[in-house]
Amino acid sequence: LKDEEYVKGHSIALVTKRGIIKKTALSAYSHPRTAGVNAVNLRDGDDLVEALLTSGNDEVLIAARDGRCCRFNEKDAREMGRASTGVRGINIEEDDEVIGAVSYDPSAPDACAHSVLVVSEHGFGKRTDFDEYRITNRGGKGVKTINITDKTGSLIAIKNVTELNDLMIITKSGLTIRMKVSDIRLAGRATQGVKLINIKDGDSIAAISCVEPDEEEASQEPQA
Repeated sequence: LKDEEYVKGHSIALVTKRGIIKKTALSAYSHPRTAGVNAVNLRDGDDLVEALLTSGNDEVLIAARDGRCCRFNEKDAREMGRASTGVRGINIEEDDEVIGAVSYDPSAPDACAHSVLVVSEHGFGKRTDFDEYRITNRGGKGVKTINITDKTGSLIAIKNVTELNDLMIITKSGLTIRMKVSDIRLAGRATQGVKLINIKDGDSIAAISCVEPDEEEASQEPQA
C-alpha cells in the first residue's frame, strides 16, 4: 500500500454467494483501521465468498455449485465505493449459489502456464485451459465447467493454478491429502474429471487450497 503506482493500478473485486460482484479501487483500502473498514453492502441472505486482487486487465471467472462458470472482463464491472452493493456477475437459479471465483490476466508473460482447476464434493477434479472458457456478458448464465452427476456431487471449488503448485484437499471428516497439480491431467470443460481422493459414504470435501511445493522437495536433485 506504500507503492503509489501499484495501488493506482490494482482493484479489489468482491464476489458474493448470490452472484454479485463489486469492484473497488485498492486505494480505498490504503488507510486501514484497527477495527476494519466496510468493504461491501451485503443484501439479506447473501454472503461474501471471494476477494480477488485485479490489475485492470484481468478476466474474472465466477463458478456456481451447479457446475457453470461465467467469464467476463473486469472492466465490465465498474469501480464503486466500499459501501456499495455491486452488480450481477453471474445469473444463477434460486436454489444455486456461487462457490468461488478466480482472476486471470491473459496478457501476462506466464499466462499460458495457468489453468483452471475445479473440484467436486465427491472428490472429482480436473484442470482446463483458460481458453476453453469463452468470454460471455457479465451477468450471464455462463458455460459448463464440469459435468455434474450424482457420482461427482456438486462443484465446491475453483482455483487458478500452475503445474508448480501443490493441492491440499480437506474433507469434512478431517482427512487431508496433498498432491501435485501436475499430476492432474488437463481435460475439457464438459468432462467430469478424475478421482482425486476416495471419499467414504457420508463424507465430502470441505475445502481445497493451492500451496507452494515444499522447498526441500523442490530442491532435490534426481538420483543417478
